[in-house]
Amino acid sequence: MAQSVSYPVKLYIYDISRGMARQLSLQMLGKQVDGIWHTGVVVHGLEFFFGGAGINNCAPGGTILGQPDLVVDMGSTEVPEDIFTEYLTSLSESTYSGDKYNVFQHNCNSFSSDVAQFLTGRKIPSYITDLPSEVLSTPFGQLLRPFLDSMAINPAGNNRTGL
Repeated sequence: MAQSVSYPVKLYIYDISRGMARQLSLQMLGKQVDGIWHTGVVVHGLEFFFGGAGINNCAPGGTILGQPDLVVDMGSTEVPEDIFTEYLTSLSESTYSGDKYNVFQHNCNSFSSDVAQFLTGRKIPSYITDLPSEVLSTPFGQLLRPFLDSMAINPAGNNRTGL
């Protein structure tokens, strides 16, 4: 009987505000926000993430954001690289094509959560996925929404996984 191989799965978490959210959120939003989170999932030696250009990948920590602020061990997966690549190709042609990106409702964190759940059965921490609705629940968040809705964040990886 063939022995199953297990691959580690990590969540890379970046604060794209570089600490400014922690410093200014209480005054601006009326609530404390520790960061404005971008996430990527690291598996099979690459970091996978979603942005305005669709699904991308790069060496772990290889985006313009540099090294992550936090790395969370999501467990491991038995999904081999070829099956994972097929899964990503399917996502890039449907749910996670670049034109479907929305900074509040369908972003890098939605992607990371879906991918982590596919690989490990676990979603990413809710403090990350709940942040957009928390911000939008404030008067300042509502004021910024038209501007932020027009944004497409793309941290630029090496390879577009539109394959």
